[in-house]
Amino acid sequence: MPAAFENRGSTPIPAIGRIARATHVMSAAWVLVLAVIIFIDVCGRYFFGLPLLGATEIIKNSVVSITFLQLPLAIYRNGMIRTTLLYDHVGSDGQRLLRTFMNLMGLLFFVGTAFSAWGPAIEALGVSEYEGEGALRVPTYPVRFLVIVTSLFAAYVYCYLIYLDWTGRLEAHERRTADA
Repeated sequence: MPAAFENRGSTPIPAIGRIARATHVMSAAWVLVLAVIIFIDVCGRYFFGLPLLGATEIIKNSVVSITFLQLPLAIYRNGMIRTTLLYDHVGSDGQRLLRTFMNLMGLLFFVGTAFSAWGPAIEALGVSEYEGEGALRVPTYPVRFLVIVTSLFAAYVYCYLIYLDWTGRLEAHERRTADA
């Protein structure tokens, strides 16, 4: 089993955690591919005066994809930015309510993102929308659908965290993900 999927704790990693890690690994591999594309483009421009055709379009679409592929693991590991200004001054019940509120806001944000991206994704698929001209035309609909799928998965991760919190399993989850 690859190191990214090893179970370092005594309890098995839930499927949601394995999927979140898999999307993160995919995004890391995608970054490496982009690095090669950028290297070839820069070397082609510098040494031969010939840029890599389509590099700009590929990179532009890839940045969005990579970002959305990394979000589920960041949420799963409680890696999202938050402030403790109010959180530290309320009791444990207040902290649970604040965590639930935060998770609900994240859930609503990503459901809203998926919902708002649906129409443009369908339209991009229907008209075969692409970026670039000439030798390489990069279709945009895969990125648009990727945003939808990863947004829905991110919303599901928020639901999972709410479930863990209200069933008293959040602390164990946080310890397990801190070790990973």
